[in-house]
Amino acid sequence: MSTVIAGITMSLDGYVTGPNDRLGAGLGDGGEQLHQWVFGGPWTYDSPRGTPAPVDQAYLDEVFTSAGAWIVGRTMHDVVGGWGDDPGFGVPVFVVTNRPHETVVKGDTTFEFVTGGIEDVLARARAAAAGRNVIVMGGADLLRQYLAAGLVDEFTLTIAPVVLGAGKRLFDGIERTDIAFERTAVIESPFATHLRFRVRLGDESPEQASA
Repeated sequence: MSTVIAGITMSLDGYVTGPNDRLGAGLGDGGEQLHQWVFGGPWTYDSPRGTPAPVDQAYLDEVFTSAGAWIVGRTMHDVVGGWGDDPGFGVPVFVVTNRPHETVVKGDTTFEFVTGGIEDVLARARAAAAGRNVIVMGGADLLRQYLAAGLVDEFTLTIAPVVLGAGKRLFDGIERTDIAFERTAVIESPFATHLRFRVRLGDESPEQASA
């Protein structure tokens, strides 16, 4: 069965976007700093190209090559603003939404909009992944839902060494506090620290969580 992996980047003061995230500026004002590790340094929404540090590139390559399907929230899908002509996922991307939309094909990536809830989306993603990993990409609200439902096997929290002062927080509003995070790896680069965790609910043993 596919491993479900969630991941997101957070500032030192706990924000996963800057303020005023919107169409064409999905990380909000100043939020580009969060993803300097993706582009190897400063970048802008208008010119995002860059070369990651080797350790970050290796991490990205591992995630992309292991993925058989991706899951993204409708808000995150929309604020990115089109995803370009070829987003480069190479596998299906399932968009969690309550607003029906026709399937969109861009390059070798298919965006399928699913209105049946997070468990239905995960079932579709598992079927498409055919044993490879399912990656829950975000945003924050979607990650909270999957974590609270006990549907995440592994979680990577990438800490960017920046202070944003305002924006969206990952764990604001989460009601379930019996989620246990067992750290399994730390990956460091000049631009970020990637913390990897195995996830289990409070009433699970480590053996049950890894089964």
